[in-house]
Amino acid sequence: MTTSPFVAWPEGEVLLLASQSPRRADLLALAGLPFDVERPGDVEAELAAALGAAGTEPEAYALALARAKAADVAARCPGRLVLGADTIVVVDGDVLEKPRDRADAAHLLGRLSGRRHTVITAIALSRAAVDGAGDEVVSEDLDLAVAESTEVEFLPLARAAIDDYIATGEPMDKAGAYGIQGYGALMVRRVEGCYFNVMGLPLARLGLLLGQALAGDAERTP
Repeated sequence: MTTSPFVAWPEGEVLLLASQSPRRADLLALAGLPFDVERPGDVEAELAAALGAAGTEPEAYALALARAKAADVAARCPGRLVLGADTIVVVDGDVLEKPRDRADAAHLLGRLSGRRHTVITAIALSRAAVDGAGDEVVSEDLDLAVAESTEVEFLPLARAAIDDYIATGEPMDKAGAYGIQGYGALMVRRVEGCYFNVMGLPLARLGLLLGQALAGDAERTP
């Protein structure tokens, strides 16, 4: 695999993606970043409930979830550079995540119809340090996170079109109940900001964050 010319990638380093999203995997491959996939544990539901109950601001909410996913995998894979991410859709100050069922998907799409909304993707890099024996986590050696926002405007959507879109299955595993890279592309009138952010991974911001992380690694190398 040819690695990205925009990130000084260390020989032998392989990023660990703490996500089961095929879209994020596709974007990492597109950007030329070597990676493996390690699904995070069940950290999202409990943390999301706690943060939601506390009325956390949307950006802080996404950052906390991305950090939790990265930290969970990093703790199980000491020494590996881990990427966690979380994408949310925000409209009227409300956080819209993945729909619970088809009725919920129709409700979410109805709220977005003919309107602007904000897509926030938070990304977090984590690396857990190990002790001298190389088998015990002693601290978090790296913890970096940023969030990117993109404004998206939808065309007005007829209820029949919403129902037909839901019938494709595409909305059911996506924040806000749509995928801009699929059938949902025909709903989008305008995008202001990073397109890849709407897909689930702001690649330019990720490149900058990786540069920061890897530069720090170089500074710590004897």
